Amino acid sequence: MKRVAVVVAVLLLATGVSAVAGELPAEIVKRGSLKVAVVPNYPPMEFRDPATNALSGFDVELGEALGRKLGVKIEWQETSFAEFMPSISTGRVDAVLSGFTDYASRHETATFVDYLRSGPRFFVQQSRAAEFKDMAALCGKKVGASRRTSFPAQIAAWSEKNCVSNPIVFVGTDGSGDARNQLRQGRIDAAVQGNETLPYLMDLEPGVYAPVGETIAQQFTGIALPVKEKTLQEAMAQAVDALIADGTYRALLAKWKLTDNGIEKATINAGQ
Repeated sequence: MKRVAVVVAVLLLATGVSAVAGELPAEIVKRGSLKVAVVPNYPPMEFRDPATNALSGFDVELGEALGRKLGVKIEWQETSFAEFMPSISTGRVDAVLSGFTDYASRHETATFVDYLRSGPRFFVQQSRAAEFKDMAALCGKKVGASRRTSFPAQIAAWSEKNCVSNPIVFVGTDGSGDARNQLRQGRIDAAVQGNETLPYLMDLEPGVYAPVGETIAQQFTGIALPVKEKTLQEAMAQAVDALIADGTYRALLAKWKLTDNGIEKATINAGQ
């Protein structure tokens, strides 16, 4: 794909945006937009506002800010989680920005510009918090988490290391929402999901959940981009760094209660 410089003074003056990257793919420049896949069911990262049905969340606001830095509009394209990688590999979208974890196993299909640090964390019903004063109390208990994530393997690894002869009984769920439902219903004793979501959920449902211990692993959330689009990757990383430098990134972290998950500089394919 041919590439052209984005530094087009007339366009920037007309739109009032400030592009930071030297180049973008010619097709994106011609279109004037980035097609970005999203699944709006993971608050506070991305969701639909119940009052307006508008796309909302940290990733949505970050994406719009990145678009302004790059001098293009963001075309959000709702899809399913299962379609993220096929959409990237076939060119149906230019990027995935949707709470997508950077794993080394995904690097053959996508390159990740990492913009957030996170990790899986145990939580229980607030009404039972006294039973789980430390993480050791989870041994032998039923713990649920989305079977579509790395959480099952990470829970198993933690259990093997810390519970020995009294392992956690893992219960696979159909997403984090299902895990929370089963937790509220008492079908499981604890649940696990990314620590980036818990403060928001605890505000949304006060007095319902209580976190237990610290994260059991570290992972990175990234913007997935086509492997061959090196200039797009570089442009996106530069745009993330520009938002960090001008304070926009930190302001968004604070707004969505993600300050503890922030990074100092964009990385590429830092996931393991």
